[in-house]
Amino acid sequence: MKIFLAGIMQGSYREMELHPQEYRLRLTEMLEKYIPGVEVYDPFRNHENSIHYSYEKGKSVFLGHNYLCREMDVVLAFVPEASMGTAIEMWEGNQNGAIVVTVTPLKTNWAVKFLSHHLYDSLTELESELESGKFLERMEEIRQNLSKMRENG
Repeated sequence: MKIFLAGIMQGSYREMELHPQEYRLRLTEMLEKYIPGVEVYDPFRNHENSIHYSYEKGKSVFLGHNYLCREMDVVLAFVPEASMGTAIEMWEGNQNGAIVVTVTPLKTNWAVKFLSHHLYDSLTELESELESGKFLERMEEIRQNLSKMRENG
């Protein structure tokens, strides 16, 4: 299973700063612990200094990561507050057959609500489902439903 870690980086900051990114390590550790053979792609890894990239390099990395969401089995989004970049990653995954799973309190936000196949309230809730095996069951159920929808046009 290939999982893209989408999540808030700059958010609504107007200055060159980032939201704390510790959630990425926690998510990666959880996924690797409970999903055998999982491949986790974290767009922040190897790009920790990305807010200081040149225009050309920044654009290339940004668009490349968005396109990568098209190739994933799952886009796992962490959205504690509105995040334009994460919304684009969710869109790319959703429109190209990936399952979009979102950890967020923003359950009424249209981008979150309509692009996600499943919502979690917290990282703790997600970890509980990973540990119990329910997460993998849910992913298979969603995958089957998406496959049926594509077959039926």
